Amino acid sequence: MDTRRLELLVELARLGSMREVAEVLGVTTSTVSQQIAALAQEVGAPLVEPVGRRVRLTPAGRRLAEHGVTILAAVDAARRDLDPDAEPAGTVRVAGFATAIRRSLLPLLPDLAASHPRVQLVCAEHEPAESLAMLADDTVDLALLYDYDLAPRTFDRRVEVTPLWSVPWGLGVPAHDPDPPADAVAVFRRYAGHDWVVNSRNTADEEAVAVLSALGGFTPRLSHRADSLDLVEDLIAGGLGVGLLPEHPAPRPGVRVLPLREPAVRLRAHAVVARGRATWAPLALVLARLTGSAQGYPQVE
Repeated sequence: MDTRRLELLVELARLGSMREVAEVLGVTTSTVSQQIAALAQEVGAPLVEPVGRRVRLTPAGRRLAEHGVTILAAVDAARRDLDPDAEPAGTVRVAGFATAIRRSLLPLLPDLAASHPRVQLVCAEHEPAESLAMLADDTVDLALLYDYDLAPRTFDRRVEVTPLWSVPWGLGVPAHDPDPPADAVAVFRRYAGHDWVVNSRNTADEEAVAVLSALGGFTPRLSHRADSLDLVEDLIAGGLGVGLLPEHPAPRPGVRVLPLREPAVRLRAHAVVARGRATWAPLALVLARLTGSAQGYPQVE
């Protein structure tokens, strides 16, 4: 089986159009069509079928494309394993949320520059969905993502996920509000009639809010959306709503963070790479430095 033809099929499964595959891979549409037809002859099964002026994968085509993700990753891994002892060298492109870049990545830079000067890091701040899209498009090598334990993210088999750390989050409310009830559901129920603030670029906190609100028997009124935690705090201090905030560090004056327990709400950070790419020496080095000796989700208060 020609792996180049298999790559065309995997891209067709992802993009849904031979024209788009041709544009992405820099070939002609007729080349894509001919190579997939040749692949169908190699495997002895039709892989595409016409739908109007377009084509779609047959069941056999979909199954082969699923296998193709793993096969192509294994081929990449085999190529990189040809020289496993080579000194790491290259640029590792990272996309991630600001806290992970600040907490996990930046502290590595001085030692990394001293011990492996030929490894460079290029960072871009993005929310999880954006980072995953960039990983799929091969515009970054490493994505630093987050979710909440109450609303875990589901990852597909095209990526490999390493847990990094977790931190407790609570409910940000105006500072003059009374002391909270004992458990998280009761805390949420107290604010059932309030407006709520959620993230404008990611749905993770919205999903966690929905879970606890459902346990409290109400549907939250999601009135405000903000990407900046500073703006979330400003909205809360201004009496415009309540929303999830990290327990540490302390928020700005006018805001208090009510702890959420039973169930707790913890933000979890993950390092995510495309399947088979973690053996690339510079990326393997950065991953090893990120994870260190920690196992699971070590708690960071």
